Amino acid sequence: MKKIAIFASGNGSNFEKIMENIQVGFLDQIEVTSLITDKREAFAIERARRFRLPVHIIEPNQFESKASYEAQILKTLQREEVEWVILAGYMRLIGPTLLNAYEGKILNIHPSLLPSFPGKNAIGQALEYGCRVSGATVHFVDSGMDTGKIIDQMSCPIYETDTIDTLQLRVQNLEYELYPRVIKKLIND
Repeated sequence: MKKIAIFASGNGSNFEKIMENIQVGFLDQIEVTSLITDKREAFAIERARRFRLPVHIIEPNQFESKASYEAQILKTLQREEVEWVILAGYMRLIGPTLLNAYEGKILNIHPSLLPSFPGKNAIGQALEYGCRVSGATVHFVDSGMDTGKIIDQMSCPIYETDTIDTLQLRVQNLEYELYPRVIKKLIND
């Protein structure tokens, strides 16, 4: 069994889909040790409780620096013998403390076809730009904002009638299929 920790800052729907894929046996060689969140109000916490999964709320404003914040996270990961880190809506750039400890072992999913529209509001940016296609990207995490090596992508059309909500729903459905598939290929097998 490979031990992973999932990081989330908000809703946690990708986290939940990963957990469901473990429950049904698709990701049968993975054990999620905990959910790590930087937000006390993250709905992902409620989702983790439904799976009886430990939650670590580690808020950056409780630390004097990003390095000390990440050192606390690293202690938790080492204590739980975590081998891989999966970002699922974690809204912080990962710094050198975690990048050095987990080089090539941190994954992220992003709601655009990277390298287009990194960062926040990718779906809104794609609509505003007038794109005909959007999608989701899984990539390795590096020190930049959604700049790590791309692992896999899925695309979907953008319709003239799309709003942020309708396109986001379509892209999220891609994410729910893509992320578990990439995790299975890289970590599970």
